[in-house]
Amino acid sequence: MKVERFEDLIAWQKARELTKAIYAVTSNGSFSKDYGLRDQIRRAAVSAMSNVSEGFERGSLNEFHQFLVIAKASCAEVRSQLYVALDACYIDEIAFKELNQQAFEVSRIIGGLRSSVDKKRT
Repeated sequence: MKVERFEDLIAWQKARELTKAIYAVTSNGSFSKDYGLRDQIRRAAVSAMSNVSEGFERGSLNEFHQFLVIAKASCAEVRSQLYVALDACYIDEIAFKELNQQAFEVSRIIGGLRSSVDKKRT
């Protein structure tokens, strides 16, 4: 299948799912009232999704690669903030494991796409 739009990228689709899940979990209970952490984890999830799309639309493999590096780092930021949410008892262990695994999967997929783009650059 030829990728013609960023919406065709599995990395973007999975990042979108992660963003939706992060928004859902941060809309409830005490998590929704911790504006700093809530907003930061949301921004990190949106950043992963947005950097995949923006990099794709730039039209340059070098720029796409750089935006994928940033997107992957944003996934790590989400994972780190999930530990804060767990430690603050905003989420339980089950939600933590599910979201952390989801963020790790997005990171892995973005990493694979980044490697593929890197090979095409050289």
